[in-house]
Amino acid sequence: MTKKSAHRAELPLGVVLRRTPGVTRWARWYWRAIAILPGAAPAQWAELRRDGESVEYHAATLPLTLYSSDTEAYAVNLADAVPSIYVVLRKEPDGPAPLRAFAVTASVYEAQDYCDSGEELVEKVPMPEGLLAWVGDFVDQHHEEEVFVKRRRRNWSPEQKQDGIGDMRIRQDADVFRVPQRGAR
Repeated sequence: MTKKSAHRAELPLGVVLRRTPGVTRWARWYWRAIAILPGAAPAQWAELRRDGESVEYHAATLPLTLYSSDTEAYAVNLADAVPSIYVVLRKEPDGPAPLRAFAVTASVYEAQDYCDSGEELVEKVPMPEGLLAWVGDFVDQHHEEEVFVKRRRRNWSPEQKQDGIGDMRIRQDADVFRVPQRGAR
């Protein structure tokens, strides 16, 4: 099930959502991503477990794609106290289900980009140990630290001619900008 190439790796992940009764009169149901199933088969809203009014669904199976160009973001995620997979959900008011699992990512930067739009819900789900090892191996294999290079200023010399100071149409002794007057030539 795992696809690998020189610069990317892909693994299908099942997304498990839990529906519980809402705590306010304005929200009838509360939805939350609670688990990830690495290597899961395709599924669409398959009921996994029911406990009273709480129901857990295997909502979707989505590909987790790791790119060698994004290893810095994965390394930041792995250094977190609880490394996580970010599940991106979209509201579907007219669809058969109220939410649609849209994407999964291990990149903290990509998850932040989805949060910035305000259109999607981003849920942080702890990474299972096997998936943690798989992402860690990918980062170890592809990550290259970028050396910080401080930009240096050019040396400035008072003898250098400064172009573009003030309005060239006005004669002046100092480098002060003046607006040309109408009719004055």
